[in-house]
Amino acid sequence: MSSIQTKISSIIKNVAGEASASAEIRVPEGEALGHYATNVAFALAKVEKKNPGKVAEEVVSKIRTAAPKDFFSKIEATPKGFINFWLTPEALQAELSEMLNQKEKYGASNILNGRKIQLEFISANPTGPLTLANGRGGFLGDALANILSAFGGKVEREYYVNDAGNQIITLGKSALAAAGKIPDEEKFYKGEYIKEWAAAHADEVKAAKEPLVLGKRIATDLLKSIRHAVEEKAGIRFDRWASEDEDVHKKGFVKQAEEMLREKGLVYERDGATWLKTTQFGDDKDRVIITSDKYPTYFLAEVGYFLETKERGFDEKILILGPDHYGYVKRAEAAAHLMGLDRFEAIVTQAVRLVEDGKEMKMSKRRGEFVTLEELIDEVGPDVARFFFLQVSPEAHMDFDLGLAKEHSAKNPVYYAQYAYVRAKNILEKGGGRKAKPNTKVLSKLNTEAELRLMRTLVRLPEFLEEALKNHRVHHLAHFAVTVAKSLHAFYEQERVLEAEVEEREARLLLVQGAVTVLENLLSMLGVSKPEKM
Repeated sequence: MSSIQTKISSIIKNVAGEASASAEIRVPEGEALGHYATNVAFALAKVEKKNPGKVAEEVVSKIRTAAPKDFFSKIEATPKGFINFWLTPEALQAELSEMLNQKEKYGASNILNGRKIQLEFISANPTGPLTLANGRGGFLGDALANILSAFGGKVEREYYVNDAGNQIITLGKSALAAAGKIPDEEKFYKGEYIKEWAAAHADEVKAAKEPLVLGKRIATDLLKSIRHAVEEKAGIRFDRWASEDEDVHKKGFVKQAEEMLREKGLVYERDGATWLKTTQFGDDKDRVIITSDKYPTYFLAEVGYFLETKERGFDEKILILGPDHYGYVKRAEAAAHLMGLDRFEAIVTQAVRLVEDGKEMKMSKRRGEFVTLEELIDEVGPDVARFFFLQVSPEAHMDFDLGLAKEHSAKNPVYYAQYAYVRAKNILEKGGGRKAKPNTKVLSKLNTEAELRLMRTLVRLPEFLEEALKNHRVHHLAHFAVTVAKSLHAFYEQERVLEAEVEEREARLLLVQGAVTVLENLLSMLGVSKPEKM
C-alpha cells in the first residue's frame, strides 16, 4: 500500500518517536496552509513541557534533515504549533507512477490477511417488500464488503431470514383476514401485496388450517420477491441466505445457546419466565429468553444464531441494522461476547424520507402505503439509488431527493462522477488506449498548476480507503468520487491533452490514465457501474 500520507507519517515517526502515534495528519482547508498538516508538536510539547510553537520549530528542523530529497518543497511551523507541508512535483509524480503500476490494487493491501468476517445486512422479515431503509442498509453492506475484501478480508455476505416466530403466524392471519375468513386486527399486515397474494391463492387460503403453515407459504413467495429486488434490481450479492428455522432452530443452536448461558450463571427465573442478565453488558434492562409459556424468544434465537456463526469459523461479525434498533445494540454485543465472537460491531442506519419538489412523500408501512426499494430503483435506476444512499453517513437522517435523482446533469453526483470516467476513457481511447508506461522523464513534464492539483487529488485515494476500512463507513468515498470528477473536469478545461506537444501529450495521457484508475477503483468499491458511454 502506498500513500503520501503514509510516507509523511513515517517521516514524522522517525523524528518524533512514540509521541507521533497520537498525531493527526490531515489536509488543510486551503492550500495556503499546506498540502498536509500535523499536530504532532502538541503531543511532544506535553511530554517535554514546552511551548507547542517552539517544539514545532524543532521538529521542522529535524524533518528537513530526515526527509527524502525532493519530497517536500516547503515545511512550515506555525506559532500555535501546527506543522504544514507542501509537496514537490517530484513526490506527486513518483506517487502517480506507483498508482499506474498498481492499477486496481492501488490504495488497498492485504492487511486483513484472510480474516474471516461475517457481514450481515438487510435481513428484513419476509413479511413484505423491501423498504427504502432496507435498501440503505443493503447498499452500505454491499459496499463495505467490497472494501473489506480489497484489504484481504474473507467476507461472507449474509442475509438472515427470520422465517420463524410470531411474525410468520401474523402473516398467515393477515391473508386470512384479507380473504374475510377471520376478523381483521390492527397488528395484521395491510399492504396491497397481502390482498393480491390472498386473491391469487384463494384456494390455498380457503383450505388453510393453521396460520403458521399459511404464513410460511406466503413468506416463501415474499422471499423470492425480496431476492429478486436485492439481486436483480439492486445488484446486491449475498453469499448465504440463512434460515432462522432451518439453520438455527432445527440444528439445535437455540438449545445449545441456552445451555451455555445457564452454565455461565447468567440466567434467572422470574414471573415464570427465564431472563438473561444483559444489564451486566450495558443493556438498560435484562431480557427474557424463554417466555412463561416456555417458548424461546426471538432474542434467544438471535443468541443461537451468533453461536451458529461462531461454530462456522467466524471470529468477527458486522451487523447493519435499520432505524429504531439502537435498543438492540447492547444485547447484541452481549450475545456476541457470550458466544465467543472476538469482534462485533453494529451499525444502525437512520430513517429515509422521500422528497420531491421540496415536499415529503408521506408513507405508512402499517397501511401498506410506502414506496418499495424496487419501485425506487425502477424510477431512478440502481446506480443513482445506490450512490444517493451511500453518500450520506448511516448515522444521519436522509432526504432522498427524487427530482435530483432523475436529473441527467452535473447536479446529479453519480451522473457527474460517471461522466468524468467516460470522458477520461474517451480521451485515452483517442490517445491510443492505456498502453503508455510511466517513466520519470515523461512524468516530469507534469508541473502546471492544473496538473499538480489533479495529482494531489488522485494520490489521496489510499487515505480514503484506509479510513473506510477503519471506521466501516463509506460515504466519504462517494464524496471523494465527486471531488476526483471535479478535479479532472477542471484539468481538462485548462490543459490541452490530445493537442499538446508530444512529450506533454504523453505525460497528460498518463495523468488521465491515473484518473481512470482512481475512478474505476472508487466506483468498484461503491458498486456503481462504469459505463462505456453516456
